[in-house]
Amino acid sequence: MKKIISLALAAILMLAALAGCSKDTAGGTVSTDGSTSMEKVIGALGEAFEQNNEGVSFTYNPTGSGSGITAVSEGRCDIGLASRALSDDEEASGLTGTVLALDGIAIIVNPENPVSDLSLETVAKIYKGEITNWKEVGGNDAEIVLIGREAGSGTRDGFESVTDTEDACRYRQELTSTGDVITAVAGNPNAIGYASLSSVKDSVKALSIGGVTPTEASVKDGSYAVQRPFILVTKTDGELSETAQAFFDFATSADANEIISAAGAVPVN
Repeated sequence: MKKIISLALAAILMLAALAGCSKDTAGGTVSTDGSTSMEKVIGALGEAFEQNNEGVSFTYNPTGSGSGITAVSEGRCDIGLASRALSDDEEASGLTGTVLALDGIAIIVNPENPVSDLSLETVAKIYKGEITNWKEVGGNDAEIVLIGREAGSGTRDGFESVTDTEDACRYRQELTSTGDVITAVAGNPNAIGYASLSSVKDSVKALSIGGVTPTEASVKDGSYAVQRPFILVTKTDGELSETAQAFFDFATSADANEIISAAGAVPVN
């Protein structure tokens, strides 16, 4: 009888390990808030966590990186989500950023656009208004329509940091989500925009930059220049609930790597 009980306990412990969580999280909740670019990654991780922990409720509020950082700082969510590194001021305010994955920022155009490759310097000149017509870069004789994200967006922060165009972009439209940027570019043959690689759809065309196509491999090896981190934001001196801590541990473990890759990002753990 004791042997049967021991075997049963061993089986239960094995199932718990496979679930990526060593604590009893039944009935707990995890709330996340922030980057819209992280939707696929955080959604897939949350779904896996719920499936492996009966009774757990996982929520994701896609408000943008800046809003997510504010939400965790103000205690309105367990974990904030940012698609950029935390600033010195944000860290000094008592927040810690943990890199979950890397994401390429694809420079996207309408599929009808004949241009397929640009240098990083050319992209910067386009967004600063120094190049205004597609014929200047081998395209059609048409005005370039600049699409970007709103101030505070992690994608915008990442793009402008890599291209060295902070406060210099001449946007025609500043949109509030990755999906909106993709929709706008898909609907305008003269538009150019940028979006998380993991979110790019067939309705737009991702340009190669300096001859390097944005892929998981080129992001991971660093050859694709336009990339940024996906960050989990927590309070430095705060303590997560048991359930939120279990999710954090699962998401940053090697057990989550396949899920992160399948969602289009590059795991770092």
